[in-house]
Amino acid sequence: MRLLLVEDHVPLADELLADLGRQGYAVDWLADGRDALWQGQHEPYDLIVLDLGLPGMPGLQVLREWRAAGLTTPVLVLTARASWAERVDGLKAGADDYLCKPFHPEELALRIQALLRRAHGLAVQAHLAVEGVVLDEARQAVLRGDEIVQLTAAEFRLLRYFMLHPGQLLSKSQLNEHLYDGESERESNVIEVHVKRLRDKLGRELIETRRGQGYRFLGLAK
Repeated sequence: MRLLLVEDHVPLADELLADLGRQGYAVDWLADGRDALWQGQHEPYDLIVLDLGLPGMPGLQVLREWRAAGLTTPVLVLTARASWAERVDGLKAGADDYLCKPFHPEELALRIQALLRRAHGLAVQAHLAVEGVVLDEARQAVLRGDEIVQLTAAEFRLLRYFMLHPGQLLSKSQLNEHLYDGESERESNVIEVHVKRLRDKLGRELIETRRGQGYRFLGLAK
C-alpha cells in the first residue's frame, strides 16, 4: 500500500518513515502544503497522513481543496491541535480519522490498518481475513490453523494489497504504483516472481493470472 506522509517536523517524519516502512508501506514524504495539494491529487495513494501546521498552505485548507476536487483517498489527520473544536473542524473538512500528538506508534499503525480495511469494505478485526486467508499484519505472516507461514517483506506487501482487492483484476502497472514509492526502481518481472513465491507457499489457486491483463486474488478453498 502506498501512503503519502505530509509532515514538516523532520525528526518525526524520519521516525514515521522508518516505522511505516517496517510495516510494509511504501511512503512518499512531503513537508509543504502546496506540494501536498498537487501530489495528493496526481499520485495513486491508498491513504494520506496529514499534519495541519504546514508551511506553504495549512493542512486544513489542503484537505478542504482535496475534497472539493473529489479526492476520496482516506486521510488521517496527525496534529498537535487537540481541542475538540479543532477536531470537529478537521472532521468537517473531510478527515477520516484524527490522531493527536504525542501518540504511540502502535496506535497510528492500527488506525491506518482500520482505515484501509474500511475503505475496501472489510471488517476491522484482529487479523486481515479474506477468502480463507488470514494475514497477521504485525508478524507479516499467514495463519493456517496452528501453522504460521512466514512471508518476506515483498511477499507480505503484495499479498496484503491482493487481499484488500479480492476478486479484482489488477494490472502489473497498478500493482507497481501501489507497492513502491515514487523513488523506487521497479524491476520488470518483480511482480511475477513474488506471485510465484506466494503460490508456492500458499497454493496455486491463490492468485489467478489473466495473460496480458494482470492478476486476480481468489483466496484458498474453504
